[in-house]
Amino acid sequence: MKPRVCAVSYLNTTPLTWGLLHGPQRDAFDLRFEIPSICAARLRAGEVDIGLVPAIELERQPIELIPPLGIVSRGAVRSILLVSRVPVDEIATLAADLSSRTSVVLAQVILAKRFGVCPVVTAMPPDVGAMLDRADAALVIGDPALLIDPLRKDATVTDLGLDWTELTGLPMVYAVWAARSGFDWTKAAPVLEASWRFGRERIGAIVAAEASPRGVPKELACAYLTRNISFEVDEPASRGLELFRSMARDGGWV
Repeated sequence: MKPRVCAVSYLNTTPLTWGLLHGPQRDAFDLRFEIPSICAARLRAGEVDIGLVPAIELERQPIELIPPLGIVSRGAVRSILLVSRVPVDEIATLAADLSSRTSVVLAQVILAKRFGVCPVVTAMPPDVGAMLDRADAALVIGDPALLIDPLRKDATVTDLGLDWTELTGLPMVYAVWAARSGFDWTKAAPVLEASWRFGRERIGAIVAAEASPRGVPKELACAYLTRNISFEVDEPASRGLELFRSMARDGGWV
């Protein structure tokens, strides 16, 4: 049987999965796509063997990290946005995109450490207007966040990737390839790396195929995939991941 793999359906994962869809690796796995929270749930339930899952799941599930790839930012990420209708240090309620897990904890870390607030969090679909009708601020991630104008004048928009790096001096790791406990992932890891190398060499083709159907301008999609997002969990990113996990544990957010 082919390994069962669940990947995230956002634009930022396409370089990682392009070979699995269009390259020599396309028949290697039984592949499906979901939002991050569902990928995590499927891995926990044993419905898949490998998932591209929120990094915070390393604290919540008995899963094994498959090095060395993931979704990483080393400054502004552009797709993890906190949109607030009040000053950030006055946020008491936060509506969080229900697809998110790592980013919810990241928002709680940033709001506590940088702004001294600990809002009540409610999960909602990523509709900023509806979210701001219900809460002081909205957390939106992935493709829906790329459709938000970061310079909008009716709210304060905070890029949480930038805030994390300014707070810690380290990259932020949002998602990682991980395997369910007991699954031998050693043969799958080179396939995942080969898929990423295939995608990395075809960013132009990815943008041409994926940007418009998602409603994302091609110039933004190209900049996002080449400047905002990186895909290697190298030594600085690993230190950022460990610090994030430690902060999440210390704050009781896992």
